[in-house]
Amino acid sequence: MSRQGGFTLVEIAIVIVILGLLLGSVLKAQELITSARVRTLISQQDGIRAAFLGFTDRYRALPGDYNQATTNIAGVVGCGGNGDGDGRIEDATATPASMESVLVWEHLSKSGFINGTYTCNSVESSLTTPANLFMGRLQLAWDSQYAPGSPPPVARHNLKTGGQISSDLLGEIDRKVDDGSAIGGMFRFSPYAGGVPVAPDPAKCYQAAAPNEWSSSAEANCGATTLF
Repeated sequence: MSRQGGFTLVEIAIVIVILGLLLGSVLKAQELITSARVRTLISQQDGIRAAFLGFTDRYRALPGDYNQATTNIAGVVGCGGNGDGDGRIEDATATPASMESVLVWEHLSKSGFINGTYTCNSVESSLTTPANLFMGRLQLAWDSQYAPGSPPPVARHNLKTGGQISSDLLGEIDRKVDDGSAIGGMFRFSPYAGGVPVAPDPAKCYQAAAPNEWSSSAEANCGATTLF
């Protein structure tokens, strides 16, 4: 009498266990990758904030705005080298338009406060400006280009992450360093694109209703800023 083919219950159970182990490994690996990205993005923001404060303490002036940079920092040559010394790191939207928000990276790098060497130019690139993990350029500037909240946006120095960061990553960062709200506290949504083709859309990046948490749908192109 011929034996019918097929899997026994034991064999099926073994397969299910193996699939469960594989799935668990994949999910754990994804969790580790996400955690590493969150730590890297937080470290980048913290490092630049520390550099900003260190520069200000050493030179008694703001990077990018420093009007004696060519005299006191070796190798500063881009965009005229010096800021206007008015106490604000201004950008192309200022009146008059300014390159200080690009020059800031040359001042910080050539004074040794951040890694790499950047040289200011009217066209931003990887040679002028550092970027986040996903190649959105950072910006350190005096403006109000960040989400409404309490208090409402007013011009102040802030460090933008640039775009192309997913909303779930930004939400995890916000919960670790601030209040978890995309429109409140010191870490907020910013529409600054940082050279990516499309600016981050607030309607996709965070919930419009309180408590205004970052979107759980993992919108791929979002950005934020740390208020100074």
